[in-house]
Order: sequence, then structure tokens, then C-alpha cells
Amino acid sequence: MSIPTQMSLAGFVASDPQLTATRDDVARCYMRIGVEHSRRELDGRFTPLEPSYHDLVLYGASAERAVARFRRGDNFVASGYIHEYEVERNGKSVPREEFVARRIGHDTARTRYSVDRPQVRRAEPAEQDRSAQPTGRAVGL
Repeated sequence: MSIPTQMSLAGFVASDPQLTATRDDVARCYMRIGVEHSRRELDGRFTPLEPSYHDLVLYGASAERAVARFRRGDNFVASGYIHEYEVERNGKSVPREEFVARRIGHDTARTRYSVDRPQVRRAEPAEQDRSAQPTGRAVGL
């Protein structure tokens, strides 16, 4: 079986995330994002170029979490896909695109953070003994 992959995007949040709702009342997060670019020189050094700017959206619970956790300037890594569409401007149809993120997180290479993990409840010795005893139920019949 092959490894399932998705398109990914790394960048920085260029505008404050905005939470709205779709016509179907699904949460939608919109943010303008920047992607840094560089050019490799003959001597091996990299010359920074101007960033490019794009639209990024998330939907549902991911949208609500992103608005609560991301701010302008945060570095992120996201996976998802590109949605191409057209808008009407001055009587002309103009092609546009946005990155639809299915998942997004802070870029661990550029962000200091701590992880808040839920506490794992350890079973008491008496509970462990009970769980090791057979239940008397047949499996697979």
C-alpha cells in the first residue's frame, strides 16, 4: 500500500484570521498568507526574494481552532488542496485561487511552543487485575 499524501504549503500569516460562515452555516476561516522565496546563487548561498501572497481558507472545527490559535506573523505548515474559481470584476471574469487547508499547525522549525497533553489516567492495581481476568464471553461466534 502506498503512503497517502496531500499537497502541503509552508508560509506565514500575513493578515489577522477572519471567522465567517458559509451559506450552509459552516464556520469558515480566511487569512491572507505569505510564502517566502529565495534564489540559489552559484556559490551556494541563497538570496531572499520578495514573498508571494495568497488566500488560505479552512472550514468547520478546523476554522474555529485556527482563528483562536493563529495571529499575524505566525509561521505555519498546512496540507490541503488548491481551489480555482472565477470572480466577476468590472464586467470581466477573473481567475482566482485559494489554498483550502484540511490541516494546519505552527511550523516547528520556526516556532517555540509547548504541548498541552491530556493527563493519562493510570489504572489502579485492583482495576488492572480485573481487566486481566477473562470475561467469559465467546469471541467470533
